Amino acid sequence: MLDLVLTNKEGLAGNVKLKGSLGCSGHEMVEFKILRAARRAHSKLTTLDFSRTDFGLFRDLFGRVPWDKALEGRGAQDSWLVFKDHLPQAQE
Repeated sequence: MLDLVLTNKEGLAGNVKLKGSLGCSGHEMVEFKILRAARRAHSKLTTLDFSRTDFGLFRDLFGRVPWDKALEGRGAQDSWLVFKDHLPQAQE
Protein backbone atom coordinates (compact mmCIF):
# COMPACT_ATOMS: atom_id res chain seq x y z
CA MET A 1 0.00 0.00 0.00
CA LEU A 2 1.31 3.41 -0.92
CA ASP A 3 -0.34 6.50 0.52
CA LEU A 4 1.38 9.82 0.01
CA VAL A 5 1.55 13.33 1.36
CA LEU A 6 2.88 15.59 -1.40
CA THR A 7 4.08 19.11 -0.75
CA ASN A 8 5.90 21.72 -2.74
CA LYS A 9 8.31 22.48 0.12
CA GLU A 10 10.54 20.09 2.04
CA GLY A 11 9.66 19.98 5.73
CA LEU A 12 6.18 21.47 5.24
CA ALA A 13 4.34 18.38 6.57
CA GLY A 14 5.06 16.36 9.71
CA ASN A 15 3.52 14.06 12.32
CA VAL A 16 2.13 11.78 9.59
CA LYS A 17 -0.33 9.09 10.81
CA LEU A 18 -2.50 6.55 8.99
CA LYS A 19 -6.12 6.78 10.15
CA GLY A 20 -7.89 3.79 8.59
CA SER A 21 -9.28 3.02 5.16
CA LEU A 22 -11.31 5.49 3.15
CA GLY A 23 -14.55 3.80 2.14
CA CYS A 24 -14.01 0.63 0.14
CA SER A 25 -10.80 1.84 -1.49
CA GLY A 26 -7.40 0.33 -0.86
CA HIS A 27 -6.11 3.65 0.44
CA GLU A 28 -5.86 4.89 3.98
CA MET A 29 -6.64 8.35 5.25
CA VAL A 30 -3.44 10.17 6.10
CA GLU A 31 -3.41 12.70 8.93
CA PHE A 32 -0.56 15.17 9.12
CA LYS A 33 0.32 18.56 10.51
CA ILE A 34 1.35 21.48 8.34
CA LEU A 35 4.48 22.93 9.85
CA ARG A 36 4.05 26.63 9.20
CA ALA A 37 7.60 27.46 10.26
CA ALA A 38 8.77 25.81 7.02
CA ARG A 39 7.08 28.42 4.82
CA ARG A 40 8.53 31.75 3.88
CA ALA A 41 7.27 34.80 5.74
CA HIS A 42 6.00 36.50 2.58
CA SER A 43 4.26 33.50 1.01
CA LYS A 44 0.57 32.83 1.51
CA LEU A 45 -0.59 29.30 2.29
CA THR A 46 -4.26 28.37 2.29
CA THR A 47 -5.19 25.26 4.23
CA LEU A 48 -8.42 23.61 5.26
CA ASP A 49 -9.12 23.16 8.97
CA PHE A 50 -9.96 19.49 9.50
CA SER A 51 -9.77 19.68 13.32
CA ARG A 52 -13.56 19.32 13.68
CA THR A 53 -14.04 16.84 10.84
CA ASP A 54 -16.29 13.84 11.38
CA PHE A 55 -14.02 11.30 9.67
CA GLY A 56 -16.58 8.53 10.22
CA LEU A 57 -19.08 10.48 8.11
CA PHE A 58 -16.35 11.39 5.62
CA ARG A 59 -15.45 7.68 5.29
CA ASP A 60 -19.14 6.79 4.88
CA LEU A 61 -19.70 9.40 2.14
CA PHE A 62 -16.67 8.25 0.18
CA GLY A 63 -17.67 4.62 0.75
CA ARG A 64 -20.89 5.24 -1.19
CA VAL A 65 -18.98 6.13 -4.37
CA PRO A 66 -18.54 3.15 -6.74
CA TRP A 67 -14.83 3.83 -7.21
CA ASP A 68 -14.24 0.81 -9.46
CA LYS A 69 -16.68 2.21 -12.02
CA ALA A 70 -15.79 5.86 -11.44
CA LEU A 71 -12.08 5.27 -12.09
CA GLU A 72 -12.29 2.47 -14.65
CA GLY A 73 -10.04 3.08 -17.64
CA ARG A 74 -8.69 6.36 -16.26
CA GLY A 75 -5.07 7.30 -15.75
CA ALA A 76 -3.65 8.89 -12.62
CA GLN A 77 -4.44 12.48 -13.63
CA ASP A 78 -8.04 11.76 -14.64
CA SER A 79 -8.57 9.64 -11.51
CA TRP A 80 -7.32 12.52 -9.37
CA LEU A 81 -9.78 14.89 -11.05
CA VAL A 82 -12.68 12.48 -10.36
CA PHE A 83 -11.60 12.15 -6.72
CA LYS A 84 -11.13 15.91 -6.38
CA ASP A 85 -14.66 16.50 -7.72
CA HIS A 86 -16.06 14.45 -4.82
CA LEU A 87 -14.23 16.46 -2.12
CA PRO A 88 -16.55 19.51 -2.07
CA GLN A 89 -19.55 17.23 -1.63
CA ALA A 90 -17.92 15.58 1.38
CA GLN A 91 -16.89 18.95 2.84
CA GLU A 92 -20.51 20.10 3.01
